[in-house]
Amino acid sequence: MRSLILLLLSAGLVLPVAATDDVHDIATFSIVGCDPDAGELGVAVASRFFAVGSVVPWAKAGVGAVATQSFANTSFGWRGLDLLEKGIAPAEAMAMLLKSDDHSARRQVGIVAADGRSATFTGDSCNAWAGGRHGENYACQGNILTGEDVVAAMEEVFLNTTGALAERLYAALLAGDAKGGDARGKQSAALLVVREGAGYGGYTDRAIDIRVDDHLAPLQELGRLLALAQLNDAWNEAWTLFSAGKSGEALPFMDRAMRIDPTHPEVLYDLAVIRLAAGDTAGALEALAKAIALNPGLKNQARVDDDLAALRGKDEFEQIVR
Repeated sequence: MRSLILLLLSAGLVLPVAATDDVHDIATFSIVGCDPDAGELGVAVASRFFAVGSVVPWAKAGVGAVATQSFANTSFGWRGLDLLEKGIAPAEAMAMLLKSDDHSARRQVGIVAADGRSATFTGDSCNAWAGGRHGENYACQGNILTGEDVVAAMEEVFLNTTGALAERLYAALLAGDAKGGDARGKQSAALLVVREGAGYGGYTDRAIDIRVDDHLAPLQELGRLLALAQLNDAWNEAWTLFSAGKSGEALPFMDRAMRIDPTHPEVLYDLAVIRLAAGDTAGALEALAKAIALNPGLKNQARVDDDLAALRGKDEFEQIVR
């Protein structure tokens, strides 16, 4: 194994970790947040640590969100959510988690419940600078940071930014990074937002679940993925409603997906399908024409698609798919 790692290092495929790093110490800055009006909960995190998104963020729709870091005890994630689901307040849940832990002085945790209550904890043995802030609907925390101004900036931006929860969480990460972030540098980042029935087909609660595991500019890459994830979230919402026979309710979500990327051929195609089902034949033909102009390969699908059957035989449709 060692020879393989050395080979990868020599080829530039593995970044060496500083010798002073504790491989168990998830040094990072994170924010857990809640938007009660939208029914959304989430976690955003960044670190000089590989694949931080596989360790720190945990969330469950209607329940809460947890960030567990700094010599992270990952059981705090699912156990914390279990406690919140039983109605236990974040501060009490935090105390219960730490009481049963042999290394609580090295842990750092942020918790927010679906009703906006929150708590943050930083153990006395976390590497400096380490600490956190919390209030209604949020908790932000970090360790091995350049200073307290990192979490102060995250708090301020989260409280003063409008828009969807994912956008506010991401803005908070950018603010923390602008103040110096992780003192060791940058490597990975992640953003998780949950909402009841928001996953593909409505079967899970994961509205947005994106990770940058290893990148020279992880927050910039996370921002690129966030734009795609927001499009996908609106698209999922639309198609889930359409599949349930709720075309009128689906249409605003599909319109939103199209506004995010008006040049996405498959989005335009599904917009045509949903417009047709909602009774807008002219709008359906317009969207379909744009979709096929961008991706002529969709012609074959359109010719046999039962969702477009009501258009067959119409001159404009036949010209589009010719």
